[in-house]
Amino acid sequence: MDGRKIFKLAVNVMATTAEELLQKTGRQKDEIDWLIPHQANQRIIDAVAESLDFPREKVVSTIQNIGNNSSATIPIAVDTAIRDGRIQRGDLLMLVAFGGGLVWGGALVEY
Repeated sequence: MDGRKIFKLAVNVMATTAEELLQKTGRQKDEIDWLIPHQANQRIIDAVAESLDFPREKVVSTIQNIGNNSSATIPIAVDTAIRDGRIQRGDLLMLVAFGGGLVWGGALVEY
């Protein structure tokens, strides 16, 4: 696999998925309390946030402490942020993922 192409594709489709979620749900970016992308690596997480012009302080990242746990990265990141007090009841979470098989998806979840 060509790592640079995969990187660009991952960033592009996760950002596009986030924008589509907002459009389809009628929500605005400033309503999102937390962006929780797939935790493949910090460069991808940062690039997705930058592409969306999303504040870094509202992006949950656990990659530096836990690493890439495949399909478990988003649930682990959500759990971590709940346990450490960042995510509170009523918060709106934007979950976006890209993974093996070159598939992607996202969801808006009210905690």
